[in-house]
Amino acid sequence: MKANNPDDDTAHEKAAEMAQEDDHLLRLTAAGALSPDYRVGAGTWEAGRWLAVNWIDGTALWHALAPARSPEGDRASVRSGLTGIARSWTHHLARMHAAGWVHADVQPTNTLVTNDGRAAVIDYALACGPDDHRPVPYRGALTHTTAPEIATAILTAPADTHIQAHPAADIWSLGASLFWCWTGHRPVRYDEATDRPEKLAAIAKGTTTAPRDVRPWPFPAFEDAITVCLAPDPADRPTATELATAW
Repeated sequence: MKANNPDDDTAHEKAAEMAQEDDHLLRLTAAGALSPDYRVGAGTWEAGRWLAVNWIDGTALWHALAPARSPEGDRASVRSGLTGIARSWTHHLARMHAAGWVHADVQPTNTLVTNDGRAAVIDYALACGPDDHRPVPYRGALTHTTAPEIATAILTAPADTHIQAHPAADIWSLGASLFWCWTGHRPVRYDEATDRPEKLAAIAKGTTTAPRDVRPWPFPAFEDAITVCLAPDPADRPTATELATAW
């Protein structure tokens, strides 16, 4: 359940975001990209707006991959778990992309790992779809998983300009999230104290750390798939459908 605090300084913005997410959920469901069971309901109350979605019993990606970050993680069950999460996550993105949508906020906190080892994607407030007449312009999401082309657009476009994300940006964010949660390191190096524009400028350069330099143990096929996801040129990244066969 999400509900805005009417007394908060950002109450109007939060209400607009929830209305936008509800619109996205309805349209994604109609397009067959999202299960009709996900959205429970939405509406207004005396002083605000609410949105309810189905509870997903899962573990946040960072915590789910904790065993993989250990040197002792080099075993068949962990390898299988990693590829299963990546494959199911990619299949979900492929459904969205086929319907003309981009999640646009692919990151560890928006991905839960269910008891059967599958990735469940949540939070569609920032999604970018066809004929998108949205009240809240897209200006990127979590800095650490922002694709280079999105970073460049944020730095160069006026602050109130909507940036239309494309499927290749989701693929970069997917690779960045898996890289981060498996190795314990973000794919682009910068000081944590650096402000957001400087971090985005570093990402925009397109240079990432090689997985082999920070991996907890070797997993060549997985490393190769992550590396191709992080290609600086969007045209060099695989589609979600192509990627699903690589894990």
